Parts: sequence; structure tokens; C-alpha cells
Amino acid sequence: MPSVILDMDPGIDDAAAIAVAVNHPDLDVKLITTVAGNVSVDKTTKNTLKLLSFFNKNIPVAMGAKAPLKKEFVDASAIHGSSGMPGYDFPEPQKEPIDLSAVEAIHQVIAQTDEKITLIATGSYTNIAEFIQQYPNDLDQVEQLILMGGSISGGNCSSVAEFNVFTDPDAAKIVFEAPIEKTMIGLDVTLKALITPATLNTIKDMGKSGDMLYKIIAAYEDIHAGGKPMHDVNTILYALEPALVVTKEMNIDVVTDGPAIGATVADIQNRWHQPGTHNAKVGVDIDAEKFNQWFIEQVARMPK
Repeated sequence: MPSVILDMDPGIDDAAAIAVAVNHPDLDVKLITTVAGNVSVDKTTKNTLKLLSFFNKNIPVAMGAKAPLKKEFVDASAIHGSSGMPGYDFPEPQKEPIDLSAVEAIHQVIAQTDEKITLIATGSYTNIAEFIQQYPNDLDQVEQLILMGGSISGGNCSSVAEFNVFTDPDAAKIVFEAPIEKTMIGLDVTLKALITPATLNTIKDMGKSGDMLYKIIAAYEDIHAGGKPMHDVNTILYALEPALVVTKEMNIDVVTDGPAIGATVADIQNRWHQPGTHNAKVGVDIDAEKFNQWFIEQVARMPK
């Protein structure tokens, strides 16, 4: 059973990813760390605690970075609402975050866990970059890093930049240059794996969990022809069913300034890197119908 640490910024699609991860019997979620992204880190932390209270899960939560390494912080509340998780009336959480920073908590979990850890990051990568810089010796205990973010075919914050990388491109550059096995699950996958109206209509009658997910996804303002992308859920899918995502090995460079800031540039022709090398596996395709079927199956296992 994979031991995982989730680094997130809930956010509606993060909330759906947490819902799947903490209720799946084949994932052992050791820790959830939070970061500023979709909304402020105070709100992403509170939203995480609300979700764990909703599912009655006793998983430690550590608050992380309040802002990017260098760039000014700009949230995505226009898409996720001012709270980050609108549409459902969650009660106030019963617990507080632990008294460790996200980076210290990640280090502690790795130090106390015998098996290797899978890191799954679905917000800006500020916490992960700081962890890499502060605890480079821990990287040997990281099985893999699964990233929601980036794109090799166009962005959603600019013509070339995806939101998570755009929010903190300096952190993303550190992460992509780190000697860890990593997979980029970016817009090339997540804008294909749309939750369809039919799937939403199915889950809304699947007990309290389905009702909650239906209501927050209905409030999600990331709307495309054919449905709504649950970007972050794709990282959980990949952790559990990697064969459902088509990946290619590539060298990815991150642009940290200028008009293309936040771009994840794939050196497809190996002009700038040694042929045969790569620093990431990059998701390039997914079966959207299978993704929807899988998502419904996950909701079916959640508390009714």
C-alpha cells in the first residue's frame, strides 16, 4: 500500500482529490500539507480540516507557505470562490493544524516511515521546493513525486502557463531540477478528463459524500464544453492506476521571468539536453470515459 503525503490548496478539485485519497483502501495518507494557491493558506488549511472532519479521518494537517518564493501571490478565487470551497455548508472543523510547518512535517513523516513515500502536489510547489532545499538527504526516501501542473500545449493563466506553475515558477524550477522520479499531470491530461454532467447527476444521489461533491463541483467556475476538469483528482488516479494515463519521458524546463513566465517547456527535439535523458514523465493523454467511470466508483466507496 503506497504511503503518501498530499500537498494541496483546496480548492474544489483538491477537495475532490482529498475525498478520493482518504477513502481509498489502497492509499495510506500519512499527512496533508497546505499551501497558498487557489485561496490563502489560512483558507486552504481550514478547508482541509473541514474535509477531514466531514469524512471523520484523523490525518495530521500542517500549514505551509503563505506566498511564493519570489513572485507576488495572486489567488484563483474567481474560479474557486472566496472561501475556496463554496456550494456546501461544512460545519466548522473540530481540529487544528499540527504545530509544525509543512516542510518540517514532511521531513518528520519521512524520518519516521520505513517505506518510501510518494509525494503528491496539487497546488503551487512552494512547500516541495523548500523541502528539497532544506532536506536534500530525504530525497532518497521519496518513491516518486506526482505533480498536478504544467502543460506542453498551452496554459490557463496565460497562453503558455498553467496556474500552479505560474503561481510560483521559481519553486517549480527547483522541483523539476531535483533528482527525484516525477510525473507531471498537466493540462494535456486534465482538460481531457472532464467530469461530465451525466457523472454529476449520478453522484448527487450517492449519499452524503456524493451530495457534497455534487454541490461543490456545481459551484466550480472552471467550465469547458463537455464538463468540468477535476485537475487534481487525476494525480490520485495516476497514483493508483498509472496505466490509465499515457506518459512520455521528457526534459522539462520552467520559465521564471518575462512574458512566458510559468511555462513548462518540453525539449522534445533534445536541442538543450543530452539525448536519452529526461527529468520527468509527462502525462499526454487519458481515456475520459474511463476517468468518469473510475470517479463514480470512488464516490461509491465513500461514506453514505
